[in-house]
Amino acid sequence: MRERFIATTTELLDHDPRLALVLAEISRDGFEKASRSHPDRVVNVGIREQLLIGAGAGMALTGMRPIVHTFASFLVERPFEQVKLDFGHQGVAGVLVSSGASYDFPAAGFTHMSPGDVALMDTLDGWSVHVPGHPDEAEALLRRAAAGNDRVYLRLSLQSNRRAVPLEGDAFRTVREGSRGVVVAVGPTLDDVLAATEGLDTTVLYAATVRPFDSAGLRRAAAGAGTADVVLVEPYLAGTSSAVAGEALLDLPHRVLGLGVGRAELRRYGQVDEHVAAHGLDAAGLRRRITRFLHG
Repeated sequence: MRERFIATTTELLDHDPRLALVLAEISRDGFEKASRSHPDRVVNVGIREQLLIGAGAGMALTGMRPIVHTFASFLVERPFEQVKLDFGHQGVAGVLVSSGASYDFPAAGFTHMSPGDVALMDTLDGWSVHVPGHPDEAEALLRRAAAGNDRVYLRLSLQSNRRAVPLEGDAFRTVREGSRGVVVAVGPTLDDVLAATEGLDTTVLYAATVRPFDSAGLRRAAAGAGTADVVLVEPYLAGTSSAVAGEALLDLPHRVLGLGVGRAELRRYGQVDEHVAAHGLDAAGLRRRITRFLHG
């Protein structure tokens, strides 16, 4: 997804003089051509993440559309005060594009892991949050964000589903229909969710956009499934969307199970697939927990 982001942003900079790109070393080499072509609109602030956000917000104050990029832990967590104040409090907009996701670069250790980024962004008002599950989706969401005027967080990952899902606005897509419960698969979790629910009488929804949350779509699926039992499978902190899902079902008897990355730090950093399995987000782990919750 990051390679697609680099190629697409480079193209967009050529055609939209309103756009600017702000970097903090990460992906600098990939944007070498764009930097030569647009030295006034491609800015690398160095390893200064608070300045990264401040510079992007400053550009937005002048009427530009900044695309601000680095690892999620350095884009959301480290400069969170600047995200809150420089963008939110000042009432300006831009596009934050992260890479690294929850544990895409485990060799770098916990400093480069950010399972809590979406939960942290969820404390702020007025941000859309996109979690694509395929490079094609990432490109479509990036193009839409670049052309807009709102505040957007686009979360990229090395993990990917085998095929892209056609996106229609911010709505959840129905991938499979069943009559006993609903499973919402977010971004790159879809393939494992489909494998985990194979043969189960369960509706599967796909979400590449989690904020705004498609409350109406969840309610329709729960009504169609005959029960308001919902499992959320998110590639970041477990339970991040449990509250908003519960609000969507507030007037219905319901149960919500939030599956995702646990809070405990796994200090044997290993490989990405080992983290997926350790957090129970592989197909086998998901099937055990989904079956026990919906059909046990």
